Amino acid sequence: MNGGNFLKSLKYSDVCLVPKYGVCRSRSECDTSAIIGGKKFKLPVIPANMKSVVNVDLCRWLSENDFFYSMHRFDIDVQHFIEDCNRYNWKTISASVGTNPTHKNIISNLRSSGARIDFLTIDIAHGYSLNMKEMLKHTRKALPNTCIIAGNVSCPDGVRSLYKWGADYVKVGIGQGSPCTTKDKTGFTMPMFTCINLCSGLLETEGDFIEGEAKRIPIIADGGISCVGDMAKALRAGADLCMAGGIFASCIDSASPTIEIDGSTFKGYFGSASYENKQAMTHIEGKLNRLVSNGMTFAQKLQEITEDLQSSISYSGGLDISSLKEVDYYELK
Repeated sequence: MNGGNFLKSLKYSDVCLVPKYGVCRSRSECDTSAIIGGKKFKLPVIPANMKSVVNVDLCRWLSENDFFYSMHRFDIDVQHFIEDCNRYNWKTISASVGTNPTHKNIISNLRSSGARIDFLTIDIAHGYSLNMKEMLKHTRKALPNTCIIAGNVSCPDGVRSLYKWGADYVKVGIGQGSPCTTKDKTGFTMPMFTCINLCSGLLETEGDFIEGEAKRIPIIADGGISCVGDMAKALRAGADLCMAGGIFASCIDSASPTIEIDGSTFKGYFGSASYENKQAMTHIEGKLNRLVSNGMTFAQKLQEITEDLQSSISYSGGLDISSLKEVDYYELK
């Protein structure tokens, strides 16, 4: 891609999906499950690995109920978290790290201890970078049996590079989350439907991209999801999984703080580069959003997502989430 190429930039709200002939007798028979790193989970949906979304208790509940998760990396001892998961034999052990020397040492310690870590998310703001390259190579060598998720990136070259450096899944999306101000602070972003479209269906071979199913690089859409319909659109655009923050942060039992203003109660949702998360006024690229609580627990919200995705599948003319990738869509702009 060069500066002379002007691409259509489509957000989720800029497209609508077109129904196909339905074959299911009941929406409840539609299968919303997804295989992630060889393990089966109930949904292709991940609550964002953010301090204002998940905590240890929620992650344990998600693990034991067959929903995918990744524990955030902020203000916690990541190694201690993983060791505790091993001690209590969680069904799924999934954690996040950055690329700093402390986290590199954690990876080395995990190798030495032999602790089980099923999934590891290497999570930094600009994933298409030297820091990510070094961390991925270090992690891949130290933990050859761990499924590695890495991000974030927003271009095909980034997807290919992270996959080549050792990632199993690549997280795509920059500056599109509601509490994120990266697009305003830096000018860098990519509307999510277009971003997923560009970054999906890619296979690294001899340094070039080709389309194919055998070794297609799996991607996770991260950012901009405001409703379950956006999840269906993300899957149609080419995502294998969707990560969402705000719709989970607004749950009554989420990790986000409760804020009371003039007698009204809100949930505080903040980005990973915000002051609220960093507690330092350096390189701030996030803000605090006050969300009205949706009145649901995580369990109730996940049940709602399941039922809504089952309805989406019924409109797509299939019986599982793969059918969403086959529907047509219209551009509304």
